[in-house]
Amino acid sequence: MAPTPPFQTPPSPPPIAFAAGLMAYLIWGFIPLVFQVIGGYGVGPWETLAHRTFWAIPIAGLFVWMAGQGGQALAVFRKPRVLGLLAVSSLLIAANWVVFIWAVNNERVLQTSLGYFINPLLNMAAGALLFRERIDRTAQIAIGLAVVGVALQALALGRLPWVSLTLAASFCGYGIVRKRVAADAQTGLFIECLLLGIPGAVFAIWLAQAGADHFTQGIAPAAWLIFSGAATAIPLVLFAWAARRLPLSAMGFMQFLAPSMTFVLGVLQGEALTPLNMASFVFIWIGAGVFAYGLWRASRRVPAAVAPVV
Repeated sequence: MAPTPPFQTPPSPPPIAFAAGLMAYLIWGFIPLVFQVIGGYGVGPWETLAHRTFWAIPIAGLFVWMAGQGGQALAVFRKPRVLGLLAVSSLLIAANWVVFIWAVNNERVLQTSLGYFINPLLNMAAGALLFRERIDRTAQIAIGLAVVGVALQALALGRLPWVSLTLAASFCGYGIVRKRVAADAQTGLFIECLLLGIPGAVFAIWLAQAGADHFTQGIAPAAWLIFSGAATAIPLVLFAWAARRLPLSAMGFMQFLAPSMTFVLGVLQGEALTPLNMASFVFIWIGAGVFAYGLWRASRRVPAAVAPVV
């Protein structure tokens, strides 16, 4: 047998995968502006959510068709357990979205930023509690710093930062449930949009009949509400596509891009940033940095563990 090299460098991820992941997080970083424009027309969070989910259906359906997963999507309706899990994940992501929409229209952009900085650290804690995943010393330090940051935020606000905690917990729960779903990302998103969008359409029609909707009040609000569907589905599909092709460390670093952008946005929009409030963010940022360092260090150990091919 011809000798083979003791180590072969894994192929580098394609640049388009980095571009897709970066684009997903950039969209999420700017998306508060979309909902603020919609809110400026007087559209409430529930009406926005109804249109956001309904108009995401054709976009998500297009991606399912492009991926050749139409059969898989139909099969979900013959699998009660899978459909039930997607119903739960739909409720969790709906809670996340409606709180986010309310927050960015009520001068809570900084709290949304804090929530999404906390999220990956909460994911680590949930992994240890629910899936018995090992947490090393670096991860323990990151989680501890996040706890201090949340405590300081509570002192700054005079109450628990419920917006931040709700966003982090609902998205963490969404990830846990989706981890158990036996369906590809595009299929799962399409079913979730159906489960939320069809009741959303009923709600929107009811509002229109009561003369309380905004979709029928002009071209501009209607166009923005339709656009919110694309702004919902496209980054999720880009993220799912990139996550399957990029190393965990790369996705770990990129996931802090969107909350960093929303932090800057909140500051530019004049939200209060007291010294105590700033201190809470510093602890969260340090925790996030420790988390990212842990991912990078773990990724550096992977090549060394590859056994020689003989």
